[in-house]
Formats: sequence, C-alpha cells, structure tokens
Amino acid sequence: MTIDQMSARKIMDTVHSERRTALTPSECQAICTCYGIPVPKEGVAHSANEAVRLAETMSYPVILKIVSPDILHKTDAGGVIADLSEAAQVEESYDTIIDNARNYKADAQIVGVQVQQMVPAAQEVIIGGLTDPTFGKLVAFGLGGVLVEVLKDITFRLAPVNRDEAYSMLDGIKAAELLRGVRGGDPVDRDARADIIQKVSQLLTDIPEIMEMDLNPVFVGTEGATAVDCRILVDFTEKAPVFRPSQDEILTAMDRIMKPDAVAVIGASSEEGKIGNSVMKNLINGGYEGEILPVNPKADEILGRKCYRSVLDIPGKVDIAVFAIPAKFVLQTLEDVGKKGVAGAIMIPSGFAEIGETALQQDMVEIARKHNIRIMGPNIYGFYYTPQNLCATFCTPYDYKGAAALSSQSGGVGMAIIGFSRTAKMGVSAIVGLGNKSDLDEDDLLTFFEQDDNTQVIAMHVEDLKDGRTFAEVASRVSKKKPVVVLKAGRTQAGARAAASHTGALAGNTKVYEDILQQSGVIQARNLNDMLQFARGLPVLPTPKGENILIITGAGGSGVLLSDACVEHGLKLMHMPQDLDAAFREFIPPFGAAGNPVDITGGEPPSTYQNTIKLGLEDDRIHALILGYWHTIITPPMVFARLAVETIAQAKEKGIHKPIVASLVGDVEVEEAAEYLYDHGIVAYPYRMELPVAVLGAKYTWARGAGALS
Repeated sequence: MTIDQMSARKIMDTVHSERRTALTPSECQAICTCYGIPVPKEGVAHSANEAVRLAETMSYPVILKIVSPDILHKTDAGGVIADLSEAAQVEESYDTIIDNARNYKADAQIVGVQVQQMVPAAQEVIIGGLTDPTFGKLVAFGLGGVLVEVLKDITFRLAPVNRDEAYSMLDGIKAAELLRGVRGGDPVDRDARADIIQKVSQLLTDIPEIMEMDLNPVFVGTEGATAVDCRILVDFTEKAPVFRPSQDEILTAMDRIMKPDAVAVIGASSEEGKIGNSVMKNLINGGYEGEILPVNPKADEILGRKCYRSVLDIPGKVDIAVFAIPAKFVLQTLEDVGKKGVAGAIMIPSGFAEIGETALQQDMVEIARKHNIRIMGPNIYGFYYTPQNLCATFCTPYDYKGAAALSSQSGGVGMAIIGFSRTAKMGVSAIVGLGNKSDLDEDDLLTFFEQDDNTQVIAMHVEDLKDGRTFAEVASRVSKKKPVVVLKAGRTQAGARAAASHTGALAGNTKVYEDILQQSGVIQARNLNDMLQFARGLPVLPTPKGENILIITGAGGSGVLLSDACVEHGLKLMHMPQDLDAAFREFIPPFGAAGNPVDITGGEPPSTYQNTIKLGLEDDRIHALILGYWHTIITPPMVFARLAVETIAQAKEKGIHKPIVASLVGDVEVEEAAEYLYDHGIVAYPYRMELPVAVLGAKYTWARGAGALS
C-alpha cells in the first residue's frame, strides 16, 4: 500500500498549530490509515445520541472509550466498556463512562467518547515506538494488553527496520514460541506483525516529532492483524544538530593523533611525581621515535630535551599536544595549540563536567571546534598505540604488541586493562582513555581501528554513548570486518524514565542498549573479565566454517558442564553421525562414550587424546573442538598440552584451521599447561568450564553477524 505522508503531515500541522502534545484517538487512527496500518472503524461522540448514531454505522458489537488528554490509562478510570450489542447499551454506557471519568479526575478535560467497532478477540501484542535520548527513533514489539506491564517482554530496534530486522524482533521476545503456536494452538500471523512493525518504524522516521507511540493492543489472528488502540505523543521543539565530522575528516585527524610525528607535552616537568614528568618519561622510555617536545615557561630543558615556553615557539609541525596542566589554564593554552595547527589535544586534566563544570568543558569544546582540534578527554589517563611505541599517558609504559584495541571511559578500568594485558601477555595495538568524551568518542575510535591493519578486535568499556545512533551505524559496518566487543556499565533499570506510553516506560537503559548493540553486530560482555578475555581470545581463534561443535573430554562430569555452557552461549552440539561415532569408538575404551561429548575417560594414555583430537580435526563435518582435559598421572598436563599442540600443528600443515578451546581441570600443573596451549593458538583455561566456551561463543556471535560462516 502507498504511504500518504502528505495527509499525515497535515494532521501533525494541525496538532502543532493547536500547541498540543498528544493526538486525539481519531487523529491517531487517521495517521495509522495513512501508513496502511489496519484499524477498526471509529468515531468520537459528544453525546449519548451521537454515540448511538455512530454505533449504527458500524456492525455490532462496539466498544466505548473515554477521550481525554488527562486520562492516559482508560481502564483504570472505568473509561472503557466493551461488547455493546444494541443501542440502549451504547446510550447507557456513554453516560456511565462520562460519570466514571469525572469521579476519577474531576478536572480532567473530556473531549468525548470514542465509539469503535469491536475486533474479534485474538492474541494481543504491542507495537510502538519512542525517541530515545541516546539512540533516537526506536521501534518496539512485545506481548500486548496488560501482559506488557506484567512481563515486560519487549524488544527494540533502531528505526527504520527492514523485513529481516522486523522478523528478528518477533523472534527476540521470550514469548516468541507462544506466538508460533504451542500445544496444538494455531500460530498467529507472522507476516502481518512484521508488516505493522515496518510501517510504524517508517512513520517514526518520516515524522520525527513523534516522541512516543503505542499500538496496544494489536489483535493478531491466524490471518491478519488490527491495531485496536493507538496513542501518539509529540514534541515540536526544534532539536540542535549533532556535531559529526565526515569519515574522511575523522580518519585524517585520527591518523595524526594515533601516529604522530611530533608530540608536545604541555606542562612537562622534571619533578618526580608530577603528571607532566610521568608523560615525558613514558614517551621516552616507551621507545617513541618521533619528536618529544616539552612545554613549560619555567624550564629551559626537561629530561634532556629542549623546553619551550609556549607551543607557538616550537619550530615545525606538532601533531598532538598532551595536556598536563590544571583545568583553569586549559582554555588559553588550547587557543595557542589551535593556532599551531595541532590535530589532537590529549586532555588529561580533571575538573570539568565530571565535577559539574559543564560550562568550562563546553568553552573548551568551542575553542577546539574553532581551530579544528579533536579532543580526547578530558579527565583521562591518555592513550597507547603500540605500533608507534607511543605511550602518551601518565600510567606505566606498555610495549607488549598485539592485535587488540581497547578503550574505557574510566581510569580505573583503564588500569585494569593494562594490568590484565601485561599479566596475561595479551598483546594490544592500543589502549585509549575517553573520560568525559567532550569530543572524541567510541565511533571515532571504531572508524580508525576499522582501517588499522594492526588491529583485529576492538573492545570497549562504555558507561554511556554520546550519540548512540551514530555508534550503532558505525559499529554495524565495522563489525562486518572485525569483532567489536562492548561492556556496557550501569546495566540496570535506573535509566528508565517516566513516560506516558507503555513503550516509553519499558525503554529502560539495559534493554535498549542490549537490543541495539545486538542489532549492530556487537558482542556484548557481561563483565570486565569477559570483555578482556574476548579481546584476548578472539584474535587467536580462526573463523569457523560451520556450526557443528564437538566436545572431547576425559571426564564425564566435565562433558556435562561443557555441554551446558554450549547451550548457554548459543553453540550447536553436533549430532554424531553413525560412521563418525564408530570411528571414535576405535580409539576409546568400551566403557567410554562416543556420541557428543566424546568421553575418552580419565585412564587413557596420551595416544587416545592424540587420536581423537586428530579425528576431530580431519573430519570436515566438525567445525570447532572443545577439549575437556582431566589431570591424571597417565597423561600429565604438559604431556597433554604438547601433544595437542603437535597434533594441531600437523593439521595446519594440511590446511586445516579450526577454532579450538580447552578446559583443564586438575592440580596446579594445569596452569602451566593452559598457558602453553594459549601461547600456541589454543584458547585454554585452568579450572574453568564456561570461560573457554564463552570465548568460542563470542567468536561464533561475530561470525554469524558478519556473514563469515560458510
């Protein structure tokens, strides 16, 4: 059906001219009709006689509903009477509804009573939308009626959605199975639901003044769906445009920031314990080979480097300036930095928006915008970019190079990242502090790391997103090429806001972030350890070619726990074919168990592990292996580790590359064995069943979203 956007716009113009924040029921239905959303016949009566006349134009039964901008929940006010089948009932019910409304809220403005054709009872769902402060226009779907308030079973997506995304919403609620038909029940119309979701999402996109919208309930039968009740709230306040440089501008600036030829340290110091001293030492001791230019009007030389009174006194180009001065001196110094043509200001000082000094921070941003400077921070620890041996931070130097780029808003989390990376020998390409995110944020980093050949995985600790929609758009693109891991801090309902619609009230911080990050192809970490382990493990694991997972274990109990972990992390345990089952039985004792998991038992020699792993690698029907080792004197931990590495190396020589993870249980010797396995490309953990499976699950989450599974 063709959308009549012009007629919908005229309705909105009328609402705007009357300075209203809500549409009447008739206007809501008219808007729905413009967008091809099925609605029942209706009209608004201003007297009992008029209600009867309207009812007569429809086929009985009808339902009456109070129309009042001051009564949002009609049922609570006794403002709904259904199943009226004759004129006398309509007349009486009109008066009853008016009386109930007066008793409920004496000063309520009463527009009239809506008379609506009743739709045959069917499964109730809610389809709605809202304007989220972080992500903008969202469309929502869930169980409708009173169930939406009780179960809160609802899912969100960025609007507009395509057909596949609409179907994913239908499958994304806990009650999805109910709607498909259970215990002999008929499934409700899937296409009709997806169609309305798409139309609502387009409506939200075309008419940005819509703040909240509910179609609740939508009656869905085996064929077709009808929006029985509609509520639309609007806001015509003009919104300020969001600052967003082009992709080329971002890359030009980020290349100079991450790969500078010259670094100025504003507030450099020779005094131990000063931030300016630590930054200088880290740049020097970290091995940075570009120019290091200290700036301090009170010194001639710092740590063997000529010192400049001002950044303007420095000859030649300066790419970044690391600020190590109090907040009160930042603005004037930033003006000088801008005149110098510096690309990036690494703003370590605190004392800005984090303590309520929002005006000072905004003044800083305005100066930066005037001079085309990108600001990292303020209130940060700085950043590392290891391919350049660049330690632009007051934290400890870090030079263990690898493929993981990590960022955090928190300095404490940043130190945890540094400590973990060093302890786990996890090589990184970058560690970046974002702090207050006055300017540079996660989508700028994603844009840079997307094209950075030194980075294979991007992991981010996020407290909030400044521009969630832009982040989602960039992450959707980047995640097709490289895994993007996000740990969202503050995963509680504390972010839920007061809202007049069901959809708005249910849009809590947690659920919206989870759904939109999933839509964007992002791997979501439940805690800091998961984020760090995913960042460490994902570059190690090759991309799987299919979904079939096989478990090989030396202990039945481990096999059960590993199987449970597979289910929890969305992994598919392979159904063992008869011929493959027979092949495994050639290597395991009679009291062992083939099938999946393959239980070789704990009393077996190294050859049993070797033969079963070799078989699992060489059979093309198996796409990934999970190894569950059990410490025994017959096959000690390091013996197992070395034979596993040897067997996998032989397979690689034949062109076989499969993701392999391992769980090792036993005495303390398993720690050394696990480390040896990890060093040789097998993601392995001592004493843990769920963690290696979680890392493998994260790899599969990325591969599915990126379309990388063959």
